[in-house]
Amino acid sequence: MEFLSYMGDVFTPFNFLLLMVGTIGGLILGATPGLSPTMAVALLIPFTFKLEPAQGLILLGAAYTSTVAGGAVSAILLKIPGAPANIATTLDGHTMAQKGEGAKALQLSFLASAVGGVFGVLLLIFLTPVLAEWALKFGPSHLFWLAILGVTVIGSLDSSSVVKGLLSGCIGLWLATIGFDDIMGAQRFIFHPAVGGGINVIPALIGLFAIPQVITMFAKGRTTSNAEVITVKKSPIREAVAEVAKRYRALGIGTAVGSIIGLIPGVGGQIAGLVAYDQSKKFSPERGKFGTGHSEGVIAAESANNAMVGPSLVPLLTLSIPGSPTAAVLLGGLLIHGIFPGPDLFNNHPDVAWTFINSMLIGQILMCIFGLYVAGLAASVARVPHSVMAAVVLGLAVFGSYSVQHSMGDVYVMASLGLGMYCLERFGFSAAPLVLGLILGPIAEANFVQGSMIANATSSIGSYFFTGKLNVTLIAIVVLSVAYSAWMELRNRRFTSKEEIIG
Repeated sequence: MEFLSYMGDVFTPFNFLLLMVGTIGGLILGATPGLSPTMAVALLIPFTFKLEPAQGLILLGAAYTSTVAGGAVSAILLKIPGAPANIATTLDGHTMAQKGEGAKALQLSFLASAVGGVFGVLLLIFLTPVLAEWALKFGPSHLFWLAILGVTVIGSLDSSSVVKGLLSGCIGLWLATIGFDDIMGAQRFIFHPAVGGGINVIPALIGLFAIPQVITMFAKGRTTSNAEVITVKKSPIREAVAEVAKRYRALGIGTAVGSIIGLIPGVGGQIAGLVAYDQSKKFSPERGKFGTGHSEGVIAAESANNAMVGPSLVPLLTLSIPGSPTAAVLLGGLLIHGIFPGPDLFNNHPDVAWTFINSMLIGQILMCIFGLYVAGLAASVARVPHSVMAAVVLGLAVFGSYSVQHSMGDVYVMASLGLGMYCLERFGFSAAPLVLGLILGPIAEANFVQGSMIANATSSIGSYFFTGKLNVTLIAIVVLSVAYSAWMELRNRRFTSKEEIIG
């Protein structure tokens, strides 16, 4: 219970002010398309140079946690994920906003984020040594199968067809190969200088989700009738609290999945949210409502992507191994102040370590309070005319894509992928599986190549990838996931056919 002795340091006037500034700033940055949590933390590092180490980490930690949650704002209201971690939130959150339930969706997302985030930080506090040792057991073969598991989730995310979902994912995997091979340095599918360095995830994310929306909104802008104007419904906070408590299954699944995936170095919150959404859908008695504006989808996704924040810092603070890109930026923030994370961090600098962790715990609560306060105001975005909203979203899309690497090439990539996605959506394909394939492609490829090299030096590739308890467990989950998705689609088709015959 050593952390309690440093809890008071968080509430000193200046430290608490930094915590509030980081939380509010993180929510704003998170809601801006193109500004990922990693970028938000990186932008704030120069402001920590003149601060004490603990104070700098309070600012960075608050921005990290609130940016992940803030990404739900644009995901729900505009169907543009503020960060890759919010992809799954768009599947039900934006549909709720279209029904006039944007305020409720935002309230659910912030409440679920707070619950998942607090649980994740408590894991960081109480189980750090044990969890760090467990996280080290994941080698290249395990990370490869984990990426393949994410690919199998793709089939469940597409509501119209498992086959179309998998095809979308395969397109994403192909897009991930564009650029230079990281191992051999060979050129692959570089048909334009803009993709010489590969396709950056942020412009792709913006293009795939935003541009189809922009085209659709421009098409509706001049033809919208009064009957189509969205009426924003008021949503008392107590009803949102009751809804989250009622959906305890989705909340529990999201929190558990996010905590486990957060521990595994290099995986990230985008996979946590999608896997949690998929598993909640499979275990829900109302699985047919997912994708139609169902509260369970929002709760599962948002609880998962915030639950992974705390555990993702376990390898960083105990072993000096960043568990995520944002953790790598935080490592830089520590090193700038002459603090080297590792087994001796809690012995040599307990004031810095525990004040930082405690601030993340309090920051989750502040994030929830501020988020709930602005939920009703933000939901009024739904009243903006389609033509005006389309122009604003297009401007944000161009700004967000350009700001990643200050390159017009990223803007061209964003626009091209968006136009292609608009055409694919006309045939029933979905953007979420495609983005997931794009994200998982480099993870699967890098770990397969690395694992193959290790296998060639020590044993055969077959024994390296297909033996061991952890490998066998992950392979079994992959097979079961594919079989379950196929079985559920066949079952739904039979049920639909019977209804048509009876009707």
